[in-house]
Amino acid sequence: MVVKTKPSQIIAKGLYLTAYSAGSAKKIDSIIDLIDKTELNAVVIDIKDYSGIILYDSKIKLVNDLKTDENRLGDVKKLIEKLHAKNIYVIARQTVFQDPVLAIKKPEWAIKNKSGGLWRDHKGLAWVDPSKKEVWAYNVAIAKEAASFGFDEINFDYVRFPSDGNMSQAVYATGNEKKYLVMKNFYHFLNIKLSNEPVWISLDMFGFVMEKNGEDDMRIGQRIADAVDEVDYISPMMYPSHYPAGHLGLKNPAQYPAKVIENGMKLGAPKFVDKRAQVRPWIQAFNLGAVYDAQRIRAQIDEIDKFLERHKLPKQNDKI
Repeated sequence: MVVKTKPSQIIAKGLYLTAYSAGSAKKIDSIIDLIDKTELNAVVIDIKDYSGIILYDSKIKLVNDLKTDENRLGDVKKLIEKLHAKNIYVIARQTVFQDPVLAIKKPEWAIKNKSGGLWRDHKGLAWVDPSKKEVWAYNVAIAKEAASFGFDEINFDYVRFPSDGNMSQAVYATGNEKKYLVMKNFYHFLNIKLSNEPVWISLDMFGFVMEKNGEDDMRIGQRIADAVDEVDYISPMMYPSHYPAGHLGLKNPAQYPAKVIENGMKLGAPKFVDKRAQVRPWIQAFNLGAVYDAQRIRAQIDEIDKFLERHKLPKQNDKI
């Protein structure tokens, strides 16, 4: 019996792919060609997206009972083998608590509305309750199945309480328990349950976590301090367009990517010193607030690398 081990850790420079893109042979061939010609070496592929749908043919009994999967990726093992043959590091992206499909199928696991029924965010999407251990177990089962396909890393997104919508109407099973303590327990659960799997574990967080301290969890339960000893990578979404007007005295932060990234790294990177997790930011490569051409994308990458070099922190680079 061959025992799988975790892959070598790399300086990941990756592209994000939806399941539709990853499931298209033509698109995958074009991505491989792009990676061959550039410094890129990794891809991030959706296996469970914002809809909550599991995007491959799952063999998990609960998934089959609830009918929460839809095979958009095709033969996942074959896809990963094709990418590995080109020395491409393959990351599975899995949304967690924004899960409308599961919330509708299992309303007892969902965030409730004070007025009755399911609470929904400003997009009309229902969420499962982050405190529900059943939801934790459901997501761990999916992550373990993804690991069995050969993914190198599982990247958990929406690991938080909701941030948009009529929050005054949201009812959580947690009662008065602090949100960051709920999330801290969830990160520890992931650590314990996935410790023997041949994959690295990463979390996506709001970019502002790099600048927050103390008990400030932005009212969504996210703090670096609670996750930094439980996972291997933390990826703050440091998109300059997502910072408000007036941040750092800038009318439009999206026009100044280097300044925004430099400030976030200066305040956040020290939180990773002598910790298990390494910082690996998501950076902006889409036009919002400003045109994000090669110059603005490169400015973000260079600023991250400069800071990590200056402070002798492991250089993990970026995902786009």
